[in-house]
Amino acid sequence: MRYTRTILCLANSRKPPSGFCVAGREITSSGFGGWIRPISARPSAELSVSERQYEDGSDPKLLDVISIELCRRQPHLHQHENHCIDGGYFWLKRDRVDWQKLQTAVEDPGPTLWLNGCSSSHGVNDRVPEAMLSRFSRSLFLVRPQELKIIVASEESEFGGLRRRVRARFKLNGNWYLFPVTDPVIERMFLRGKDGESTLPEAVLCVSLGEVYHGYAYKLAASVITPLRAGL
Repeated sequence: MRYTRTILCLANSRKPPSGFCVAGREITSSGFGGWIRPISARPSAELSVSERQYEDGSDPKLLDVISIELCRRQPHLHQHENHCIDGGYFWLKRDRVDWQKLQTAVEDPGPTLWLNGCSSSHGVNDRVPEAMLSRFSRSLFLVRPQELKIIVASEESEFGGLRRRVRARFKLNGNWYLFPVTDPVIERMFLRGKDGESTLPEAVLCVSLGEVYHGYAYKLAASVITPLRAGL
């Protein structure tokens, strides 16, 4: 049965093989509610460009307030926020939230972001073993990091050769993290420049625990929202 949910868009990130992952907190009569991640019916669940468009052909942006037609809940492992879209309807932009209002949506995830102590070769506390995922009932948080830096560096890929990649390094509740950035706007912005580190003194992050890949679910910085971006 079709139903409508209205969310504040907090992530509009790239998702393999060639699509997007959108997520946000539901807007209810009493304020911000739980998270919703609209997905497609395809096995890979990513949204195509046309599946996440407004009627005028424009794309949703971070901090848009969007009404989306959905057809069923479709949780998968730790990603309990997934809802399958009804692809026969355009998304509807209802409003936009400013930087000040965004602060009321920031959450405290507790002592750690999911499970700490497991790191990839290029990350820090950036993955969770598949066997541990049943512990978690959510895969999304909006957090306010401390000492945030965006790092651009060439990394050796699993298939050989080097690839330039953008990562977010930050501290939260006394723990250090280093996650890949999947926010396409931030990726493009920093990949245009040179390798190195850039400090962002004020930002909030949407962090996501992605799908399982080679035995691990990887933690991602799905969006990096600054006051400048919020004002656009």
